Amino acid sequence: MPSTDGLPVPYVPPGDVAEARRVQEELRSRVDLVGPGPAAPATVAGLDVAYAQDDDLLAAAVTVLDAATLDVVDEAVCVGRPAFPYVSGLFAFREMPALLAALDRLTVRPELLVCDGHGLAHPRRFGLACHLGLVTGLPTIGVGKTPLVGSWTGPGPARGDSADLCDEGEVVGRVLRTQDGVRPVFVSVGHRMGLDEAVERVLALTPRYRLPETTRTADRLCRRVLAEADASGGDLGGR
Repeated sequence: MPSTDGLPVPYVPPGDVAEARRVQEELRSRVDLVGPGPAAPATVAGLDVAYAQDDDLLAAAVTVLDAATLDVVDEAVCVGRPAFPYVSGLFAFREMPALLAALDRLTVRPELLVCDGHGLAHPRRFGLACHLGLVTGLPTIGVGKTPLVGSWTGPGPARGDSADLCDEGEVVGRVLRTQDGVRPVFVSVGHRMGLDEAVERVLALTPRYRLPETTRTADRLCRRVLAEADASGGDLGGR
């Protein structure tokens, strides 16, 4: 789903681990970490991937929500094989082909992508959210359940409390409490967004639960479709 917005770059699968790391190092300078991104997007998409128990099959799901009501207005899924070995910090290369295929199947174009993963808060400052943003040209945010890098102090116990996520003297994201007394999430910029704006968007997507509704709906979809694929013996069924 490449866009004319933001001068997207084509996705090229790497041949090995060294090449994958080199791609991340080369592309990170093209990421827009300022934005500010859409102030009031009409549609927001969640992206998530579920893996079979043997790690040989995955389902990549995209759900598009009405940003005002948080109702799902479109969804798409792709079932396939992981495109790259399991290597910490290189998850994007395992999941990108399937996620891009799912994005291509949407009929509603989202104005913002919210990834279940990280953007700038990555060892090479180029996580899945950054890579997806560059390839699609769309504003993108990473929302991780656990940190990949960094340290922080706080945040406070109330919804909306936050603390800078710092790594090697650099602010790479925000540790955000989305509900009173629950564990925080880890928000980082992917592409064409500012960090303050990313935090504001995540709070708007978490009216009741710890995780954004975008992540929750995409998670349910990819798990359901993966279970169906497992039940059929791993038959991809043309998905």
